[in-house]
Amino acid sequence: MGISIWQLLILLAVVILIFGTKKLKNMGGDLGSAIKGFKSAVKDGDDEAKQEKVAQGSTESADAESVKKEDKV
Repeated sequence: MGISIWQLLILLAVVILIFGTKKLKNMGGDLGSAIKGFKSAVKDGDDEAKQEKVAQGSTESADAESVKKEDKV
C-alpha cells in the first residue's frame, strides 16, 4: 500500500509545472549551499571544542605540577 513509481512521477510533474525548472534549480543550489555552510560550521565548532579541550588539559596539568611542587616543599 506504499507509494508507487507512477504516483511519484505524477507528483514530480505537478511540482515542475507549479514551480518551473529554473526555480527548482535555484532552490536546489540554495539548499546545497546551506548544507555546505552547516557542515563547515559544525567542523569549525568541533575544531574549537578540541582546542578548548587541549587548553583545558594543559591548565589541569599545570595545576597538577604546582600541587606536586607544594608537596615537595
